[in-house]
Formats: sequence, C-alpha cells, structure tokens
Amino acid sequence: METLEGMKRTHHCGALRKTEVGQEVVLCGWVSRRRDHGGLIFVDLRDRSGLVQIVYDEAAMGEEAFHKAETLRSEFVIGVCGKVRARAEETINPHMETGEIEIVCTELRILNKAKTPPFYIQDNIDVDEMLRLRYRYLDLRRPEMQKNLMLRHRVTKIMRDYFDRNGFLEIETPMLCKSTPEGARDFLVPSRMNPGEFYALPQSPQIFKQILMVAGFEKYFQIVRCFRDEDLRADRQPEFTQLDIEMSFIDQETILNMMEGMVTELFDKAIGAKIGSPFLRMTWDDAMERFGSDKPDLRFGMELMDISEYVKGSDFKVFSSVLENGGQVKVINVEDYANIPRRELDGLVEYVKNYGAKGLAWIQYAEEGIKSPFKKFYDDATFEKIKEACHAKTGDLLLVIADKPLVVVQALDQLRLEMGRRRGLIDPDKLSFLWVVDFPMFEYSEEDKRWKAMHHPFTAPRDEDIQYLQSDPGRVKANAYDMVLNGVEIGGGSLRIYDSELQEKVFEAIGLSQEEARAKFDFMMDAFEYGAPPHGGLAFGLDRLVMLMAKRKSIRDVIAFPKTQSASDVMSHAPSEVDAKQLKELSIRTAVAKKTKPEKN
Repeated sequence: METLEGMKRTHHCGALRKTEVGQEVVLCGWVSRRRDHGGLIFVDLRDRSGLVQIVYDEAAMGEEAFHKAETLRSEFVIGVCGKVRARAEETINPHMETGEIEIVCTELRILNKAKTPPFYIQDNIDVDEMLRLRYRYLDLRRPEMQKNLMLRHRVTKIMRDYFDRNGFLEIETPMLCKSTPEGARDFLVPSRMNPGEFYALPQSPQIFKQILMVAGFEKYFQIVRCFRDEDLRADRQPEFTQLDIEMSFIDQETILNMMEGMVTELFDKAIGAKIGSPFLRMTWDDAMERFGSDKPDLRFGMELMDISEYVKGSDFKVFSSVLENGGQVKVINVEDYANIPRRELDGLVEYVKNYGAKGLAWIQYAEEGIKSPFKKFYDDATFEKIKEACHAKTGDLLLVIADKPLVVVQALDQLRLEMGRRRGLIDPDKLSFLWVVDFPMFEYSEEDKRWKAMHHPFTAPRDEDIQYLQSDPGRVKANAYDMVLNGVEIGGGSLRIYDSELQEKVFEAIGLSQEEARAKFDFMMDAFEYGAPPHGGLAFGLDRLVMLMAKRKSIRDVIAFPKTQSASDVMSHAPSEVDAKQLKELSIRTAVAKKTKPEKN
C-alpha cells in the first residue's frame, strides 16, 4: 500500500480555477468516475469541496505509471501530483465548477482500494433509504449530503456569532437528569453507583436554563442534544438538536424582535435568502379558526369558512344532528375545480377519514348549475348565500366537513394542504414566516380526565387570566409563542412563571398536589424562593430548521447518523442486547425473553 510520504496536499479539488493554470498541485480524494480512451484515461476526482478532472496520458507518463492508472476503480482513494492546464474550448464542462481546467497527472499514488459500492455515489439516486442508512458512510460521500452537513455547520456558526454579539453566554447543562415524566417519555439511564435508581436524558434543558436565570446569568443559549422516547415521523428523532435560549428582565416583544433578527441574519448569511420583517403575527384562536392549524402554511389561501348558520334547521340529518350536538359545518374553496373527476371526489372522502372525519360533502358551482349530494335539502337561495359568504364563483368547488369542532379543523387542515399540493398552489421557493401567539394555557386530556399544560407547566399565564386558573382553566391563555415557517413549527417558547405561589397554582390546575410537585421539581421551587427574575425564552428545532433551509423532506437528510422510524441505527446495530454481567452490575433483570438462534437442520 502506498502512502502520502513526501507528497503534501496543496489544494482541494473543487477550489481550482483558471487562475491556477500552469501550477503544480497535489490533490487527494476519491475516484468518482473513470473513463478509458485508450492512451488517455480521464478520472473525476472528488473530495468534499467538489470534483476536478484528472488526465492520465500514457505518452507523457510512461507505460508503467499509466498501467497503475488503468487499475483505478470507483471509490479508490488516491493522491495525485500534476499540472493545471486550461481545457480546450470544445471540452469545457459548464456543469462543473472546475469545468474550465483539468490536471495532467505526473505522479499517482493509490492510497487504498475499494469494493464496488452498493449504490452510485452521486446525487439524485433512487435507492431505498434503509440501504442508504446501512451504508451511511457511503451515503455521506454524496455531494448533496455533504452540502447539507456543511449548511448545518454554517447555521450553527451564524447562530453562535449572533448570540455572542448580543451578550449571550453559551452554557452547558446536564445530560444526566432527574426524570420528570410530563409529556413525552423519558430515556432512562440506570445508575450503577445507586442501584435501583435512574437518570433521565433531557427532553430539553428547560429547568436548568430557568435556574441559570435565577443564578443571574441573564442571557443564555446552547446548541444542545435532547432526547424523547416517542413514536417517530420524518421530522422526528429520538435524539435531536435544538437551539435553546433564555433571557431575564425582558418582555415578549423584545424576545420576538430578537429572534426575528437572528432568523433574518441566519437565512441571509447561510443561504442568501432575504426575509422581510417584522413577521406576521396571529393569535392561536385566529389560526385555528381560519386554517384549522396552529402552524398554518400561509404560502397559499384557501381558508376555512363556517357555513353552519346557512345549513342549520334543515331535514338533512348529517348537518342537523352535528349542529344539535355542538358541532360545526365548515368548508374550503378550491378555486376553478368544479369539474373535479368523481373518482377524485371519492378518493377525498377516504382521505379525510384518515383524520377522524366520518365523511365529506361538496358543492360544485359548475357552469351547468349547482351539484351537491345535499342539493335537494336546500333552495337555490341558500346555495347563493353560501357562495357569497365563501367568496366563491362559478367554476369553484366547496369541500364540506360536518363534525365535532376539533375533528372539523383537523380534517380540513389536512385537506387544505392536500388540495394546495394537488392544485400546485404551494411555491417551494417562498418563505412564509409567522408568529402564533396567545396559546391556550391548558388542554384537556380525555384519557387522564384532567387538564395538562399545552407547552409545559412553567409557562406564564396572561396576567388577566390568572383569576381563572382554578375556576375555568380552559379559558386561560398563555404568554406563549411559536415561530412557523411554511406550515412547520421551527421554534417555540414563552414567558416563564417566576413566582413560587403562581407556580404552585399552575401545578394545582394540572392535578399535581404540593407533595407531587415537590417530589418532581423541589430544587426548582426552592430556587424560586431566592429571588427569581422575570424571564422567558424559546427553543428552535435545529434539525427541522436546516431541513427546511436545505429543501429536504426528512430531517434524516441533515443529520449525519440518524435513527430509523423504529429508533434504530441500522449501520451500527443500535440498540442491542448487553452482556448479563453489565445488567448485574446495574442491578437490572429484564423481563424480555432472550432471543434464541434458530436451530440448524
């Protein structure tokens, strides 16, 4: 095996330009592509900076050296010494940043050979994701994956620079914490030195960053790993990274303005996107009423509209029974789609059932007249009133859902997004930022028969709503805010409770007794008794943010070593069974039957 001894790299492959013509250079990298033209061999050499063409000329190199070049295959690791020359006009490659030059090799060293990869190391490959994750070290060689991770690096650097410039301190908080199971399930870590006791990996640094405010640090941030043992989707991972922020002696307006400044600078410096500010603001009530979602995608319209008053009091049992039981009848207007094929309508009926709706009705304002499954129950005047109220015109399609309010907004939210996609209404290059504010403080859990904190129990209620904490928790609004981008929540936070008495009232509202609250949060409640300042903050999902900036559909494409939807690492085979000795040291006995190897025939 050859080495680089005596050969020192001078340039990166993708950095060479016409300005280096005539220079002797030393390059290192992987063979991306090889083309043999008899006495000439062309190799595209790749490193993380990009590609450059290497020319091996038998006449110039000699037979022995040229024979070595003939042995090159895809993904061989090589070192090359050569001279930069300009390509002839007719051979310039406009699709390569280095397409105007090439390197005429004078010395080749094969540093390592490679087996044939299970897939091509190039962009836009049609390969099963599980295969990509199994060979993640090969998948990460692909230029688009390397660009994603380099973008991630730029994002975190810009964040750090912004907060440093604005007087924040980056402070690490513990990875081994106390389990406080409110919300998602904790990942538990057994303690060998304290048998039968467990740490929890942090779901967020929430408590510790608030304690840092009590300690007087005033401005804190951290780019931190967090952990949640929950079911996964394309935008969820059991371990994820967030930008965590907390400030003292501030109000909500200051927080929102500062975060808008950070995001504006971030998108400009990282991807060259200019964002206007201030961002639009919308209350939670308004967002749910108009879009059926607390993270609405505002790149297109198609707002939800309530037609309950126009369809009440009829013999159409579907509507009348829903309205009598406190439900709603709402619609979306799909413009210029009255001629929708019947098979597509039938498909939409099945689509909304996935989101809890029992069915779907419609009104087609077609050129030949009104078409609707409930047309016989209402006169033409009613349909004209609905048309006017929904700002519809001839040629439009109204899709109608009647059900409980929560089911209506959930189903219509998803139906709106689906129709936006089908009708090509969503501009992939548009960046639509939004603050959603004034969230409900609590949401009722039918499963547990009690109120739960919508965000977390340290969120401060609005001053004017404190009086309802005991008498009417559902009426209480929180000083909470989420930043939304293109229908995705990228960050959220709140002003915090800093008064111990108010904190106890909130614990009481979610069914925690003083004893239970003390058992879970004693150190935090103690800290509040020693002079806690007014404070607030938020956290951004870093993985999700970079995913949107890179225009990827899954956060797995912007994480170097992600987990699958079953929370496993198919490359390293984690999680895995551990040795019985390790379990004994931890005073743990598993209830899971040990896997047995199948008997050989």
